[in-house]
Amino acid sequence: MSPPVILIAGATACGKSAVAMRLAERLDGVVINADSMQLYRELRLLTARPSPADEARVPHRLYGILSVAERGSVGRWLALAKAEIEAAVEAGKAAVVVGGSGLYFAALTEGLAAVPEIPAAVRADALALMERLDPEGFRAALAEIDLEMAARLRAGDRQRLLRAYEVRRGTGRSLAAWQSGEAIEPPLTRPWHGVVLELPRRTLYARVDRRFEAMLAAGALDEVRGLMRLGLDPALPALRALGISHLMRHLAGELDLEGAAAAAKTASRRYAKRQLTWQRNKMRSWNRILEQESKCFYPRIISLMANLGLTP
Repeated sequence: MSPPVILIAGATACGKSAVAMRLAERLDGVVINADSMQLYRELRLLTARPSPADEARVPHRLYGILSVAERGSVGRWLALAKAEIEAAVEAGKAAVVVGGSGLYFAALTEGLAAVPEIPAAVRADALALMERLDPEGFRAALAEIDLEMAARLRAGDRQRLLRAYEVRRGTGRSLAAWQSGEAIEPPLTRPWHGVVLELPRRTLYARVDRRFEAMLAAGALDEVRGLMRLGLDPALPALRALGISHLMRHLAGELDLEGAAAAAKTASRRYAKRQLTWQRNKMRSWNRILEQESKCFYPRIISLMANLGLTP
């Protein structure tokens, strides 16, 4: 039997990276990143990337592979992820793909629509408009040019609203029309097993807050100072990582540190809520593990893998 391909999804701060690492150790496997922000090498602290010590315990792939000055994308990640999964399995190792980016998992399991590259100027204009408007206002702006996609998406679904807006502006065609066509990048063809890790919302939000405090204590402000010195284009994807904009405002003198931290925590909790909604709506066929504390995930996932015949 070929080594297994296991996909582990979960909201930010739920503890999925630690579970993936322990599972990969047990299965003699490789951990493969499915988090859009953990691709960037300069964002180790702000994206809670595995530590160097963790990366030394078990092979990790697709972490810190891009500069923040580059534009990562789901299409770029998909090609790399499929290659890493194939390399792991061909080497006789389990592939444990872990992350919180729902679009990445959707692309991996369903394929990617053939949407052309969107001009940088269009992307920048779309992002600037989103930053000027509140969520309902931006959704209304999308409805003016693409009623179908606006009707599909919630006002809080920032990433997908932005994508729909820039695709309509950049191609003259609705994202819905592009998605209805044949996939330009087909999905993973190997059998896979999907697992969603979920904590009660109150527990998850408390973990989100504690983790941001830990990031600050570990030097997240210095990480942001380094980004500011690079003079990056504000429209770059890396600068949308949680907490960056708030800490930049603090360093620019617009917010005190307490206010910046509070705003970053609020944004992180909202993001976690959107992840939970995605996972419940889009990953209904995946195995779901709901626990009161993250330390309980590992025994449960080992039991699940044993029931599936995937663990020794």
